[in-house]
Amino acid sequence: MTSRISSGNDGLDVILRGGLPKNRLYLLEGSPGSGKTTFALQYLLEGVRQGETCLYITLSETSEELLAVADSHGWDLAGIDLFEFASAEAVLGGDRDQSILYSWEVELGETVRLIEEQVERTNPRRVVFDSLSEMRLLAQDPLRYRRQVLALKQYFAGRDTTVLLVDDLTTSGGERDNHLHSLCHGVITLERLTLDFGAARRRMQVQKLRGVDFTAGYHDLVIRKGGLDIFPRLIASDHGREHEDGIVSSGVGELDALFGGGPMRGTSTLVTGPAGTGKTSIAMQFLIAACERGEPTTMYQFDERVGTLLSRAGSLESSLQKYIEDGCLVIRQVNPAELSPGEFAMMVRNEVEGRGSRMIVIDSLNGYLAAMPQEQQLILQMHELLSYLNHHGVVTFLINPQHGLVGTMATSLNISYVADAVVLIRFFEAEGRIRKAISVLKNRGGRHEDSIRELRIDGHGIRIGEPLTNFRGVMTGTPEYRGEADPLMEDRGVV
Repeated sequence: MTSRISSGNDGLDVILRGGLPKNRLYLLEGSPGSGKTTFALQYLLEGVRQGETCLYITLSETSEELLAVADSHGWDLAGIDLFEFASAEAVLGGDRDQSILYSWEVELGETVRLIEEQVERTNPRRVVFDSLSEMRLLAQDPLRYRRQVLALKQYFAGRDTTVLLVDDLTTSGGERDNHLHSLCHGVITLERLTLDFGAARRRMQVQKLRGVDFTAGYHDLVIRKGGLDIFPRLIASDHGREHEDGIVSSGVGELDALFGGGPMRGTSTLVTGPAGTGKTSIAMQFLIAACERGEPTTMYQFDERVGTLLSRAGSLESSLQKYIEDGCLVIRQVNPAELSPGEFAMMVRNEVEGRGSRMIVIDSLNGYLAAMPQEQQLILQMHELLSYLNHHGVVTFLINPQHGLVGTMATSLNISYVADAVVLIRFFEAEGRIRKAISVLKNRGGRHEDSIRELRIDGHGIRIGEPLTNFRGVMTGTPEYRGEADPLMEDRGVV
């Protein structure tokens, strides 16, 4: 079995299921600004930490530029040998114009010779060659360039060296060199995408890696102080584990009765309805009940500031503040313009695997969608995230606002088929007042009530009334009263 070395990036090592096979030639390609230099330095710094000799050969950037990149991340490159070609004159000396050969033939041959001399002198275990674009320019002829890359591969094949070739794709017109791909043992591609609004998105993929079962597809990444953070694409089936079954209570008996006792562990519940009906309050009631049982919980807030959320929590505010202060409840404000799906999935994973969070609330799905308007396959990514949470026995609540207030409702995100349970809250008018009705439309975890009950959220907390049996058409928002006695909560001595 081929031994592995760490790439210097934990996320990539997870994608590669252990790291890079050592003593091979790899291609790191991507457009300018995609993070190639940062990744290459991380790769070499990992070698320094392992006590290996490392060499950075730069044809494109000066040592001052590399040191500036390192300084921006707080890195010290003292353990890395930097070999820089400042210009062709520095390589060839003052006699280059007297050669009977074409200058590009002399430049390329002399460049390769000096590289080999430097390798012989330092005997490195890790080498970064930055970049192939300059070698293309020196070679002029594509065939000569490919022969020279093949010669480099053969030269390093007899040495105990793992080589990373960097290609910025500028001299190839942005097109990938398939011949170069075939020469290399593995190919890693970095991409930078400019969105209509917000920060640029970056992602990567492993194009090929011979003899290694890696996680294919795109993986989101960000460049932060300290290097590249790569977020491996979430595959729920890779993270399953045993968890306890059972139901979770909200602490409100009538609300639990709607679910047939309460939501099951390892299920997701979609709470949907127009703005102002109390969707978030319902979810917060379950969060508070979980904290009272000593279970860590997390809420992701896309739509409003945490301060606003707490100020309008009413009777629940003191309980929320208490559990926030003791660390049982974590409310994370999500910046809609800065987040990628992969990073959000990693945030959730850190809460589940790091803090042991047993309940997750995402408020709201519309905010999640608005945060990533140009991302593709958001529903599939959310489905994978929910499957992961289900496998870990986490109870998940998804808040999904509907457009409109009364009458026909619509939503911009059809995810009801993904959720295990669906709670619908609606406004309806009766006796000249705006009231709220709540019902559970489905519950895969077991039996549930099929009745429609009145919902009230006031200074007494969340209250659920008797079934509205004397009304027809409550879910349309304009019901018809067909009974003889008023069934509403005020006239039953509840207030």
